[in-house]
Amino acid sequence: MIRVNADRLWSTLEMMAQIGGTPAGGVTRLALSDEDRIARNLLRDWALEAGFTCEVDSMGNMFIRRAGKNPALAPVMTGSHVDSQPLGGNYDGIYGVLAGLELLRTLNDREVETERDIVLVNWTNEEGARFAPAMLASGVWAGQLSEEFAYARMDSKKVTVRDALEAIGYRGERPARAFPIHACYELHIEQGPILEDEAIDIGLVRAAMGQRWFTITLDGFAAHAGTTPMHSRRDALTAFAELALKVEEIGYQHTPDGRATIGMANVTPNSRNVVPSRVVCSVEFRHPQSEALEAMEAALHQAAADLSARGVSANVERIFDYAPIAFDEACLARTENAVAALGYSSKSMVSGAGHDTCYVSKIAPASMIFIPCVKGISHNEAEKILPEWSEKGANVLLHSVLSAAQEL
Repeated sequence: MIRVNADRLWSTLEMMAQIGGTPAGGVTRLALSDEDRIARNLLRDWALEAGFTCEVDSMGNMFIRRAGKNPALAPVMTGSHVDSQPLGGNYDGIYGVLAGLELLRTLNDREVETERDIVLVNWTNEEGARFAPAMLASGVWAGQLSEEFAYARMDSKKVTVRDALEAIGYRGERPARAFPIHACYELHIEQGPILEDEAIDIGLVRAAMGQRWFTITLDGFAAHAGTTPMHSRRDALTAFAELALKVEEIGYQHTPDGRATIGMANVTPNSRNVVPSRVVCSVEFRHPQSEALEAMEAALHQAAADLSARGVSANVERIFDYAPIAFDEACLARTENAVAALGYSSKSMVSGAGHDTCYVSKIAPASMIFIPCVKGISHNEAEKILPEWSEKGANVLLHSVLSAAQEL
C-alpha cells in the first residue's frame, strides 16, 4: 500500500511557514497580500516543476491539475487555502494544500496512472480576515455568491477584492464558475481538542455547522464625560456591554452545539472624556441545526430592540449566512476504507468551523478529513501539529482521492 513521502511534506510545510512568518513562530499571510502572492508563486512553481498545470480563475482560485487517462471524466478535487489569520498558525488551510501537492507528487513517484484527473485547489480568502465574508471565492465558484458582490468587498483600508487581485497578479481570465467534480476531499487540522484528547488519528467529518454573521451598529449621542449627568446619557458603549452579555447568554441557551461570539468592536469617538456615540461590532452564531440558528437570530434582534430603553438605536445587518452541511456518504465511505486499510483509528465528527468544502458540497459530492492539533489551538501562533499526524492525514487523503480517481 503506497504512502506519501512524509519528510518531503514536512519540509514543504516548514518552507511555506517562512512566508509571512512571525517572531513568535506563527504566520500572517492575509488574503491577496504580498505574502499571499509569494506563497502562491511558490505553490505554482512546485506544481509546474512536478509537471502539473496551473490555472487561475477570475477570483484568484488556483487549480493545479494532474492528468488522468480520460480527461472527459469529471476530476477528483482536493485542497484548501493558503491565506491565514493575522498572527495565525502554520497549518490551518495550508496543510490541506500541501498534503494535496504531496499526494500528486507521490503518484508521480510511483508512476500511478489514474482514470480521472486530480485537481488541487487553493481557494482565495477562505479566512475572511481581510475581506468579509469568509470562503468568499469558493462561494462565487459554487454559485452561492455573485462575483460583483465579491469584487466589491473592502478591507480596512478600503482596498477592494478586485483591486487586490489585480495588484498581486492573480485575477485570472478563466471565469470563477464550477465545473463537474466527481468527488472532493479537504484535509484540515481539527482546530479543536477532541482528537488529541481521545488519542484518535483521523476525524471523519460527516457535517459542518451553519453560520450567520452580523454587523451591528449602535447609535447613541456623544457628550462631555464631566458635565453630562448619568440619567441624561445615551451611551453606546454601555449599551454594547448589555448586548455582549445577551449574545453570550444566547450561546449558552443553545448548548452543547451552539456558539455565539463577538470578535470585533469599534468605539466612536474613542476618547477617554467623551461618552461614546457609536459602537460597531460583529456577532457570529454557529449551530448544526437551522432551526436553532433561526432562534438565535430572533433573540439577537430582540436584544437589539431592547436597547431603545437606553436611548440607543441598533441596526442589525446579516452579512453572511450558510446552512448546516451534511457531507456525502460515498466520500465518507472511501475515507473509512482508507483508514481501515492503513490501520489508523478514527471518529465521526461535526466541524464547528466553516470551510470551502461546505460550498463545494452544494454542487458536488464532498467530505472532509481532520487530524489532531496540539491542545486544539488554532487561529493562534501557538498552533502546532506533529509530523506523524501530518503523515497519517496525508496517507488517508491519498487513498481517499486515489480510490475516487480510479472509478469509471
